[in-house]
Amino acid sequence: MAITAQDVKALREMTGVGMMDCKKALAASDGDMDKAVEWLREKGLAASAKKAGRIAAEGMAYAAVIDGVGVVVEVNAETDFVGKNEKFVDFVKGVAATVAACAPADLDALMECKYNGTDLTVTQQQQEMVLVIGENIKVRRFARFADGVSVPYIHAGGKIGVLVNLEVSGGIDATEIGKDMAMQIAALNPRFLDKSQVTQEVLDEEKKILLAQMDNDPKMAAKPAQVKEKIVVGKLNKFYAENCLLQQTFVKDNEVTVEQYMNAAAKKLGGAITLKDAVRFEKGEGIEKKQENFAEEIAKLAQ
Repeated sequence: MAITAQDVKALREMTGVGMMDCKKALAASDGDMDKAVEWLREKGLAASAKKAGRIAAEGMAYAAVIDGVGVVVEVNAETDFVGKNEKFVDFVKGVAATVAACAPADLDALMECKYNGTDLTVTQQQQEMVLVIGENIKVRRFARFADGVSVPYIHAGGKIGVLVNLEVSGGIDATEIGKDMAMQIAALNPRFLDKSQVTQEVLDEEKKILLAQMDNDPKMAAKPAQVKEKIVVGKLNKFYAENCLLQQTFVKDNEVTVEQYMNAAAKKLGGAITLKDAVRFEKGEGIEKKQENFAEEIAKLAQ
């Protein structure tokens, strides 16, 4: 039976085992998913399979600069309590160190890397943590900046991790400026870093919404189209100010934008800074958490 990449992916999601081992299991089981799970369990690779299906939406977002490399990762667990567990936190930091050292191309590649300081892969170390802690644990995502100057920021003990990447000239220390920008990103979560990144598709959609709002406003509906267009242009500046980091009002000084603050602060130190990139991870964002229905649970127990 032909084994597809989709089969390998499905088995990996079921068991949390690495791709190569999943492929071997499917080959040994003629593509039978149940037998493949059994094969992995017999080999001691899927001891944590029962926990792998449980929703992990807590955990930790972590950012750091390791040997000059900027890294931000998110690792999930099932409960906030485990997210604060010392062993779990050490595991997250080890994942970040692995990202820095291994330079993986994507998450699959990361899971096959040797976990920092061990002979185990990240997948195997993750399985060890599941067994030790007793919850489903999952490395979810990462970002890595090898060039430029990276400044990390961790908010609320790992609720949000931000990594700002700067191009710095003049030999200045950009740490404080970078941290201020990272804190702004953590607080306001801008959709874009700069207005130049806003696509035409986004602008067209925003213009469409603004024009529709005016058409539905009795005071604006009768105005000529060219007047409405001018109003839209003015409102787009407000859109940039709300959605683009460099155009946002700086939270520490509402008299200037983030870009104006960055440029002025760098100039004061005798250098210049350009924002190259930034990544913001908030733990559990986009993961649908299980909603417990306690009334149903009580009803089941009463039966």
